[in-house]
Amino acid sequence: MSTVTLETTELERTTAAPAAAAEPTTTPLPLDGIKIVDFTQVFMGPSCTQMLGDYGADIIKVERPGAGDISRNSFPDKDGQDNPIFLSINRNKRSVSIDTRTEEGRNVLHAIMADADVVVSNFRSGVMERMGFGYEELKAENPGIIWASGTGFGPVGPYSHKGGQDAIAQAYSGVMWRRESDDQKPSIYPTTLCDYITGMHLMQGILLALRTRETSGVGQKVEVTMYDSMLHLQMQEACMQLNRGYEVNWGAMPLSGVFETTDGAVCMVGGFTPDPLARISEALGLDEDLTQRPEFANLEQQFAHKPALQAIFRERIATNTTEYWTGKLEDQGLLNAPVHTLEQALADAQTEANGMIVEAEHPGVGTVRMLNAPIRLSATPPTVRRVAPRLGEHNVEVLLENGFDEATIKRLQELGVLR
Repeated sequence: MSTVTLETTELERTTAAPAAAAEPTTTPLPLDGIKIVDFTQVFMGPSCTQMLGDYGADIIKVERPGAGDISRNSFPDKDGQDNPIFLSINRNKRSVSIDTRTEEGRNVLHAIMADADVVVSNFRSGVMERMGFGYEELKAENPGIIWASGTGFGPVGPYSHKGGQDAIAQAYSGVMWRRESDDQKPSIYPTTLCDYITGMHLMQGILLALRTRETSGVGQKVEVTMYDSMLHLQMQEACMQLNRGYEVNWGAMPLSGVFETTDGAVCMVGGFTPDPLARISEALGLDEDLTQRPEFANLEQQFAHKPALQAIFRERIATNTTEYWTGKLEDQGLLNAPVHTLEQALADAQTEANGMIVEAEHPGVGTVRMLNAPIRLSATPPTVRRVAPRLGEHNVEVLLENGFDEATIKRLQELGVLR
């Protein structure tokens, strides 16, 4: 486990790599010197900007005075606004709480964005424009600006007015309808899959725009939508549907599934190996090779008789432990895994070997354990230089850096613009 001790606002760089990795390096991080003004909140946008921050970008997080990012208040927690949900996706950022409803507040933000490399938001389409922070306006002040936006559906089309939300995008995009069998009801995927994928697409777009600016000197608009990201997730299935009118469902494959054991469950994937059903028959210790039955002789027949075939699997696997069956399946070269809880996955030796959990000290909360960035760079690994900020923690620091003197900052505080 990697450990980072954070005692001041300027923090010593420490790598958050696997235990056997190289010592901390003074090599500049990939995004050192990149200034990003971050209007995002909840998960999609903050996951994007945290990843950029982990690799060196200076993230200035703009929050609403008093309330802050919605995720500061998602769940009642003993640490209030500094709860684990917020801490998980807002490290390596500095918080400014500025009242954008006031002209003075908007002027402050224009000054901060005047030399920014990137401005990121995930409001509904049109909100940044109404605030006076649309692409054309910011581009006029800063031609090199990269204006990045993640929305639910984009600025045009019949759903452009709708707010973006993970489960809503799952439903509209067809992901929610696709399930293992028709007798199962559609349900919400329990992890925010769409938010995360869209956040990573937003990050990719920003990196592509930064690379383009290196050669052209010109910024550009970057737009991603949750709807598009979920459609793109299904690129194989979509191409089959569009060109053959056939629905591919990887979860409905007849030799794959999740089967209960005496003490849990095992996931078995009967593919990527010659004669998988014969191997499954051997692994399960059946009296016969099921491929010898006419109803299971080939993949077409296995699809046609899937309920009967999987009933045999279920009955047999239910007679012994997860460890027993994973061993037997492994012996036959069949892909399989025990079905872990998240708690078990976090405690797994592979998680530790990959350096996927990092620790940092928060001045008010104490030790915070969280997931590391998953992209490994040998010379410039991800770093944790700051824990997630307290609301408005860096108001004075950021304004001083952006040309405001102490008297002006005091006046803005007295007016309630900075809180």
